Order: sequence, then C-alpha cells, then structure tokens
Amino acid sequence: MTIPNESMTVFHRRAECTPEGAALLESAFEALASKKPPRKSSVTKKRKAGKTQITRRGTILVVDDVPDVTEMIQLLLKHAGYDVSTAESAKDALRLARKTHYDLVISDIGMPEMNGYQLAEALRDLAAYNDTPLIAVTGYSEYDDRSRAVEAGFNVHLTKPIEPAHLLRLMSELLSQSGPTTNH
Repeated sequence: MTIPNESMTVFHRRAECTPEGAALLESAFEALASKKPPRKSSVTKKRKAGKTQITRRGTILVVDDVPDVTEMIQLLLKHAGYDVSTAESAKDALRLARKTHYDLVISDIGMPEMNGYQLAEALRDLAAYNDTPLIAVTGYSEYDDRSRAVEAGFNVHLTKPIEPAHLLRLMSELLSQSGPTTNH
C-alpha cells in the first residue's frame, strides 16, 4: 500500500500529515491488515470455573510533539487492545503520569522545552515509575543516543521509522517481564 502526497482518507475523513506520519500510518496499516479485527473493547473476558475474569492488555502513554505520530501510534495500540493516552510534550506527559499510572510509556526524544531524556529521568524519580517500561521511539540513531537513552532510564531505544509489529512484540515482552530489558 502506498500513500501519495502525505494526504489520505482515514475513517471517511481527509487528512494531511507529515511524511513521518504518513510512513508510520502506512506501516501500521500493513501490520494491521494481516491481523484479525480488534475486539470492541480493550478488555478481554475469560470464563474460568464459572467466574468471569477480565484481562486488560495495559495502559500506555504515548509522547511525541508531532501529533501525526502520536495519533498513528495510538491507532495501532488501540487496535491491538491497549488503553492509550497521548501527550504532545514531555511536560504534559509528566503531568498525566502524576495523575495516572501507566503500564508502559513510549516517548520521542527530541521535543522542545523538556526532551525525552529529561522525561525519562523525571519519571524514574517517581516511585510509581521505578520499574515501568519506557521505550524511546526517536529519529536519533547514533550509538551515543542509544546509550544516553538507557542512562536516562529508557529500557529500549527504537529508531524511527518503527516497524509496528516489532513495537507490539517488544511491548508484550516488556509488559510480561518484571526486570529491565536489553537495548533493541
């Protein structure tokens, strides 16, 4: 599937987006096209010994100063069954994280005012986020960027453009583990 001119129709609405957002949308739709349709809710009900158990995939906070990127990641994650909140700045993300605990945080690095490294450090300073998985999804791809991300508190550093299926597998792995993971 190819999306021409960074303009597309999504859910019967015409949308303009950045080339970065168009690339992410294209990969997300390709990844989603091979999957079954999502359940109507991010809550799964299972019957066990006459009782109904409810299992949620998790709550995710997505942080990026480019609205197209947050919207596309949000669309991918909601389709995969996650509850997703978004923030367009690190300061907004920190405010949300103080109000609500998220099971995992995905953040860009290069943002104005407060960057992703500073956000990771601030989140790690909050007791509730000591062990919460943090994923850096960024255009910064040098070796130093990866080590700086880990030093700031990110579990993983992914370089844009991201492969949606890889992100979903990585999230599942991080959410199922209790300890820190290696760099991918």
